[in-house]
Amino acid sequence: MLARLLGPAMSKQLGQPIVIENIGGAGGNIGVTRTARAAADGYTLLMQNIGMALSPALYRNLDYDPLADFEYVGLVSWGSMALIGRSSLPVKDFSEFLAYIKANRQSLSFANSGIGGPSHLCGLLFMSAVDTTLTTVPYRGTAPAMNDLVGGRVDLSCDSVSTAAPQIRSGKVRAFGVTSRTRTMLLPDIPTLEEQGLRGFEMTTWQAMYAPKATPKNVVDRVVVALQGALRDRDFAAMLVGKLGIDPVPVESATPAALHAHLKAEIEKWGPLIRKAGIHAE
Repeated sequence: MLARLLGPAMSKQLGQPIVIENIGGAGGNIGVTRTARAAADGYTLLMQNIGMALSPALYRNLDYDPLADFEYVGLVSWGSMALIGRSSLPVKDFSEFLAYIKANRQSLSFANSGIGGPSHLCGLLFMSAVDTTLTTVPYRGTAPAMNDLVGGRVDLSCDSVSTAAPQIRSGKVRAFGVTSRTRTMLLPDIPTLEEQGLRGFEMTTWQAMYAPKATPKNVVDRVVVALQGALRDRDFAAMLVGKLGIDPVPVESATPAALHAHLKAEIEKWGPLIRKAGIHAE
């Protein structure tokens, strides 16, 4: 959906249409591999999410190297996650919440929407940050995990802000913080976990654009300019927040250098955590 919103905005900058092809499967790896093997002529671009940084640790055998097989265009957007709990948790604020989970670690459960996904990794990162291990309950998708949280059958979860916002606003679940470094436009009244004392805590589901390795620099530069032009478009930014619940990145992050540095840092951040937890995707 992000690509379908971004395509027209970039087409205005490029003066030619962009055709969006959705290639699912293997956590996005089928589409990523196809891009790595595509002709480096500027006619094939890739939109991929945080999975670009997770796959090297999650999958034993990848057919591509995210740091070697692509030219970088730039970051496009980021989405925060929300740390949420059942509405009946007997706590008033974040400090009471931390004390409660540490005192009840043996009986509390932490739901996620699938092993190795952002929801699972968010939970692992939080438990590591507060030095507490809770019972992990994996589900096959966001909806069943949220249903059981609303019903009080599980205690905690991490979910994307866009998915969790309606349940938070209705009071069906409680939000204890968002996982980005800055507050999100969708839930501006919910403080970040870092604001509340978890220094350095950050978990965002970001999206970025790539091209096949050896795509000519002048072609990549033209795409970068088009991407930056789209990010300056207020209508496009409003659609991201309103329709997808994600925020456009600052224009200075929509560069090859910024994306390369971010991807490298994310691989180094998540790889050890995934390997320590013994998580593998098939």
